[in-house]
Amino acid sequence: MSERTILVADDDASIRMVLSQALTRADYEVFPMSNLSTMWNYVARGDGDLLITDVMMPDGSAFDILPRIKKARPDLPIIVMSAQNTFMTAVRASEAGAFEYLPKPFDLAELTATVAKALAERDSQKKKDLAATAPKDEEMPLVGRSGPMQEVYRTMARLIQTDLTVMISGESGTGKEVVARALHDFGKRKGGPFNAINMAAIPQDLIESELFGHEKGAFTGAHGRSIGHFERAAGGTLFLDEIGDMPMAAQTRLLRVLQEGEFTRVGGRDTIETDVRIVAATHRDLQQMIRQGLFREDLFYRLNVVQLHMPALRERRDDVADLAQHFAQKFAQEGEPVKAFEKEALDLLRQHNWPGNVRELENLVQRFVALYPDEVISAETVRQELSVGEAVPQVNVSAGQANDLAGMVERFLMSQFTQAQPELPPNGLYQRMIDEIEVPLLEIALNNCNGNQIRASELLGLNRNTLRKKLQLHDIQITKHGSGR
Repeated sequence: MSERTILVADDDASIRMVLSQALTRADYEVFPMSNLSTMWNYVARGDGDLLITDVMMPDGSAFDILPRIKKARPDLPIIVMSAQNTFMTAVRASEAGAFEYLPKPFDLAELTATVAKALAERDSQKKKDLAATAPKDEEMPLVGRSGPMQEVYRTMARLIQTDLTVMISGESGTGKEVVARALHDFGKRKGGPFNAINMAAIPQDLIESELFGHEKGAFTGAHGRSIGHFERAAGGTLFLDEIGDMPMAAQTRLLRVLQEGEFTRVGGRDTIETDVRIVAATHRDLQQMIRQGLFREDLFYRLNVVQLHMPALRERRDDVADLAQHFAQKFAQEGEPVKAFEKEALDLLRQHNWPGNVRELENLVQRFVALYPDEVISAETVRQELSVGEAVPQVNVSAGQANDLAGMVERFLMSQFTQAQPELPPNGLYQRMIDEIEVPLLEIALNNCNGNQIRASELLGLNRNTLRKKLQLHDIQITKHGSGR
């Protein structure tokens, strides 16, 4: 039985019966009725895929109710039939928005053909409307059809029309901000602002001011009132990127805002209510930071209402070709030369480990587009670029990176994994990393304490016997020079 339902309205019982039989044989489900009131009830409830109605009914003229039907159900096809076979009847039917006018008596085959045509045209128009409003593939914010990305899409689909707080985890370069923006752009707050703040990029003593704003004179240099990100994001989404880099004092204040739904500017007294959706992101292990006392556990659970994990690119290699071609098209739309990839070139890209994830791939494609004149990127070109990138495994730390210990360790670890490709580094990686950090830490502490183990143990927060054992383990020699500090 077809799922298509036809509403048939006529005050003549014999006509209702004949039409019902003919349409049922054509595999439609038929709802017959004898007056306008019943017809309107069906239409208002959203029943019926098509309406067939006589003009003159016991409770009035169908022409009087058709405008109301077209307003309520603009996509409902209407076929008007009438025994008043005049030109003006046909005109009025057309003016009322009827799909077709059939004068009585009519051929049943003609009627069923008209019904099929009306439904087909309605379906075609619906597809056109969907195509006009749906985002085009090249406009989609996320690219990838792999299993891990399908899981991301499923989670996002459940979150789009909610205001739930979301924690996006994943390595650097996996596209966490792209996901946050998509949750906003396709969600119910899309009419409001999307405001992003990167905790790692702001001096720690300014984070509270950046988040909540400040009043004039709140601190040195506060020459006027400043609006913070919470206020600027009102009615929209606030994206807190690298939340793991937020200092403890700011964590405490953020927790209070999430609990109470209000805040005050730094140096201010007026209470401001919040109306934002919070999406946070981090590449750090927040559970480990909680154990180390670096992140508040209660704040973690406030932010981690729903967790969405972005897979590393090496975990979704099936998406590499689509991503490479997507970035090539993107740069072409920005005025760069159009580029394509050899099949072998795409195969090489899939085999790469991508320590920098999607961001690394995007940068690589940009180099292909900008530096190579060939319209087709060859396997040799890909091999050359990838080998150049892997030929410098040593980590050179600039002055600007000196305070980013976690970033330095991460970059060093990535170089270890890159060097070991296609295998993993030798077992015992954890202890090797601990030793790499512990030796210079002990040596520098002792050096700055002029070899005084008691002072060094206090500085390090270690028991003196523990320090002595570590010095013996690493065979660190103690030297003294000049006067101590």
